Amino acid sequence: MQPSRMLTRLNLETRAHHPEADYPWLELVSLQASRAQYIDQLVATYGFEAPVEAALVLTPHLADVMVLRQRARSGLIVEDLLTLGFSPAKIARLPQCRRIAPFRDAAEALGWIYVLERSTLLHDTVRSHLASRIPTVSTWAYLSAYRSAGTSSASRWTASRSRRRPRIRSSPARVPRSIACATGSPASPAGSRAKPRSGNPRATPAADL
Repeated sequence: MQPSRMLTRLNLETRAHHPEADYPWLELVSLQASRAQYIDQLVATYGFEAPVEAALVLTPHLADVMVLRQRARSGLIVEDLLTLGFSPAKIARLPQCRRIAPFRDAAEALGWIYVLERSTLLHDTVRSHLASRIPTVSTWAYLSAYRSAGTSSASRWTASRSRRRPRIRSSPARVPRSIACATGSPASPAGSRAKPRSGNPRATPAADL
């Protein structure tokens, strides 16, 4: 199934941000990757995905375009963190990105969903590497979300498009802001995360959708 024109446009308009968005996950595909780094990335990802998912539920008419429950994954992060030793109270206190306001319409929401979905392209690679690198960690609910469903992020995204898809009038312009929040802007929970270094051989974007 070929990507839609909207997906192609989003890929082109956000390409400059792909290395920065991919960098935290690519850091886990290294010989230095540790259990603590994996936990930190889960916490940072939860701080972004949980408020985005909450905003998606409140978006007018988005349910006419896709089934949101099939895309909700923040609960899987909670499952992983509980297995890794976090208490429910500690998870409830985790910082979340506060710059995510309710979306005005489905077109705007789809731009943010793109950010969430594109990050999953690296999940299989990260999970396989960490499983071999850190054998004491065996909880992969979040990274295995699409694998367990027997599909890929690209196919799920494309299949979700309905005949009633809204035109993406202004969403691409908002995607860089959401990427910045997810990958370590000063206003995000991951504000202290390192940015990609010039010449880093691992700072290579995931394959485009």
